[in-house]
Amino acid sequence: MTESRPHTLFSFGTLLDKRVQTALFGRAVPSSAASLAGYTTRPLPITDPSVISTSGLDVHLTLERKIGAAVEGAVLHLTDQDLAAADAYEVDDYVRRRVLLSSGESAWAYLDAKPLRAAARIVIAGDSIAYGRCDPQGGWAARLAAAHIAGNEAEHRLFNLAIPGSTLTGVGEQTPPLLAPRLPDTLLVAAGINDSALPLADAGTPRDWSADIADNLTALAAMALTHNARLVVMGPIWLDEARTRDYEGLRFTEERALSLRESIRAWCAESYVDFLDMWEPLRGRPELLVDGLHPNSEGHRVLYRYLDSISR
Repeated sequence: MTESRPHTLFSFGTLLDKRVQTALFGRAVPSSAASLAGYTTRPLPITDPSVISTSGLDVHLTLERKIGAAVEGAVLHLTDQDLAAADAYEVDDYVRRRVLLSSGESAWAYLDAKPLRAAARIVIAGDSIAYGRCDPQGGWAARLAAAHIAGNEAEHRLFNLAIPGSTLTGVGEQTPPLLAPRLPDTLLVAAGINDSALPLADAGTPRDWSADIADNLTALAAMALTHNARLVVMGPIWLDEARTRDYEGLRFTEERALSLRESIRAWCAESYVDFLDMWEPLRGRPELLVDGLHPNSEGHRVLYRYLDSISR
């Protein structure tokens, strides 16, 4: 029999209610006071009848980022079974993610399922596509910045640190010293397609690079957590292989891009990190790519609209 592992879950709402705990866990669970800095709360209407029946409320609270604010609550000490019961109780508007408590300890917490909707200060780290190459208007990232800042001119910020040619390894090396001055609450990583490329001289040499992807993402997750920033990872966009076979001495193929997509998706699922699948918006639409790899202005507009719909 597998021994149950201990878990700590930060709660500030209905999970602190002993009646809810008894209904979910069969008992009141051990807890200790805790605080979560850099967050505030906002109301969230609930429509799930079973959740309303358990909590007695049709409006719960959800977390939102805000510099200088703090949410007071408690850490619940749970078993594997308890944590699974809590996951089942939370509606689809929430996802379980790692946060850094004011004490410096990490814990689980239920955050907004749309990762950019609750963000205030976003840092983008990525490659030439995130940089906005081939689009005079700055690409999907510039469109996201305009909409995000317009939503709250006083508190919303977006910093684009993308560098053309970057790999996930490069992002991990270049980003850490740039984060602290920007006070990020969300780190949006949009890189990886360069990791999948092969130099033409080695194009016939197979290599399993999924472990490298996982190692790089694990390091980025740890880096984000030290800033209490939520890591959000964008998957690769569709590419037109017929036009990218020989691109600046590199070979980009759909097979390897899809393998990258699945490696990132699997790591995010296992690690409870947000994955934004960007493959479909441009799939089969070569007219939206300048060179088979980089979107044109209309392609970036399509990507931004899709990104906005799934993350905000």
